[in-house]
Amino acid sequence: MHANPFKAALARREAQIGLWLSLANPYTAELCATAGFDWLLIDGEHAPNDVRSLLAQLQAVAPYRSHPIVRAVVGDTALIKQLLDIGAQTLLVPMVDTAEQARQIVAATRYPPEGVRGDGSAIARASRWGLLPDYVERANGEVCLLVQAETRRALENLDEICAIDGVDGVFVGPADLAASLGHRNNAGHPEVQTAIDGALRRIVSSGKAAGILTSDVDAARRYIDMGCTFVAVGLDARLLAQATRTLRAQFPGAEGLAPAAGNKGAVY
Repeated sequence: MHANPFKAALARREAQIGLWLSLANPYTAELCATAGFDWLLIDGEHAPNDVRSLLAQLQAVAPYRSHPIVRAVVGDTALIKQLLDIGAQTLLVPMVDTAEQARQIVAATRYPPEGVRGDGSAIARASRWGLLPDYVERANGEVCLLVQAETRRALENLDEICAIDGVDGVFVGPADLAASLGHRNNAGHPEVQTAIDGALRRIVSSGKAAGILTSDVDAARRYIDMGCTFVAVGLDARLLAQATRTLRAQFPGAEGLAPAAGNKGAVY
């Protein structure tokens, strides 16, 4: 089995810079892979992806140095089994509010007796269809599990979530956290920012990897200085939207085409 370089880097506390992939397309995923980011998040929660389109993007980025992370739409045991079997080594699971949820998700990523993952490795891409004979023996140690804390309840249970063995990192989601704290579409609100900073410091202090997504370069650098280990610094969809709108605005007839103000710096 191929070792998981992203998991190893987190264990060494080496900052890993990533990019969010939301366009749900293997062609654009491969294009982004040429940029050389440490990791690429293939979004199965808010992007129009299914298992087959996630597989196509895993295959598209495989030749490149960027480590693919798959975000599941939900922490479902059966879905996690499918994502691991198609070759995802690192998973990001959203909306994890309690230690018990985290414990169940860990179990879903592990073969027995440590967990409940079903063994279909002989017919799975993860084992190269049986070419890696020691896949089952090594898989538990190479899977990297990241969970998202993005509600008031998750912050209340954050220390317990961080204490779960098998959780490698915790990602703070500002957009949903802002809504949960009563500041929907305003992740920049001082209460939200204070909550984010406090959560990240608690994660780092626990010994687990802390992660976040921001399109603000200065904020990203500040989070890295705080000890965050995996930081995404942009989204493919937003980069494309900004570039095309900026280009159009340079020519006549663009008046009135400016989009409405959005949730600046929000994380999805």
